[in-house]
Amino acid sequence: MTVLSFVPFVFSFVSFVSFVFVVLCTPVVGSANERSRELTAKAFDLAYNLDHAEAIALLDQAVAADPNDPDAHRAIAVVSWLHIGFLRGSITVDDYLGSVSKPNINMTAPPTEDAQRYQRHITRALQLSEAALVSRPNDPDAHFRLGSTVGVQASYGATIEGRVLASFRSARRAYDAHERVLELAPARKDAGLIVGTYRYIVATLALPMRLMAYVAGFGGGRERGLRMIEEAAEFPGVTQVEARLALLLLDNREKRYDEAMRVVRALQQQFPRNRLLWLEGGATLIRASRYQEAAGMLDEGLRRLEADTRERMFGEETLWRFKRGFARARLGQRELARADFARALAVQGRPWVQGRVHTELGRLADADGDRKQARTEYRLAIELATRGNDPAGKAEAQQLLAGRR
Repeated sequence: MTVLSFVPFVFSFVSFVSFVFVVLCTPVVGSANERSRELTAKAFDLAYNLDHAEAIALLDQAVAADPNDPDAHRAIAVVSWLHIGFLRGSITVDDYLGSVSKPNINMTAPPTEDAQRYQRHITRALQLSEAALVSRPNDPDAHFRLGSTVGVQASYGATIEGRVLASFRSARRAYDAHERVLELAPARKDAGLIVGTYRYIVATLALPMRLMAYVAGFGGGRERGLRMIEEAAEFPGVTQVEARLALLLLDNREKRYDEAMRVVRALQQQFPRNRLLWLEGGATLIRASRYQEAAGMLDEGLRRLEADTRERMFGEETLWRFKRGFARARLGQRELARADFARALAVQGRPWVQGRVHTELGRLADADGDRKQARTEYRLAIELATRGNDPAGKAEAQQLLAGRR
């Protein structure tokens, strides 16, 4: 088996799990002092509400309160990683549903400050976590911390740095550590989140990749994995929000849209400043073909976006306008859809989203009987889908260009 044969497997395996990144950084009640734990918890609330700078400021205070708190160091690393993903525009469910199947590791380099902050604090978190495990080898919290820390390294290495094989090894170490937590403390449903996520992904891989995962030491089981994640989402612990985020993705993958919307609405209520939850809700409703509801939720989200003076995710408005334009087009509101698509192309966006916009413009041109313009739009869509690593979008545009749909 060649090294290159592992690449597609590792990318699909590790980059999917990175969607539920915060499971790998939640605080574990342990040796940190009360002030550090309190500040870390408040910082995560800010991060979930897209207040990244404020979250980092609180976490700096947490480290000052207890320089040897591995949870605070790991939290700084993860919020820094989250901010990098936010700036790249690659933190939505769309990125992990298969429509954009290759990780976009050829994007611009991460901001130096974020990257250096990440490296400094993840290194310290690992040092502290490994030392704690040496002194307490049968402590579930110690295993949880270590697995969480190396899990962060796995996902950051794969999604930000493109270090595929090194990330695979870290992912396996994270899996083993959290399985050990479950052996030592079966009631720790929070540890089931990362184990269940990996089990679910292994079970959904094609047979050759699944066999490689088994050989490498990962367990499988689609239903078992889902059940573990659902139990973590019900468990009143520090990973509950993260488990809900995982379920949002998995419910969409499983086409369980009613369940996904229940998760979305609960998160919207809990984190009202996170406008992206309205984007995720609208996108979920579109996948469910509930276009009227989708348009309404996206209307509300766009109002929040326009009133929000904070930093925007890269390509954010393009994605918002594409989603609402898509819903409007399906409702027969052609001119309103065209207005959204025009705006989507007038601002900076990711190529795969722009490609999908051109596909929809081609559909509208076809509906108007303008086949020449439709073909122009489909060709542009194919070019952008190729550039944006969107094979599903490319295939759709090619079929439309050929007149097969």
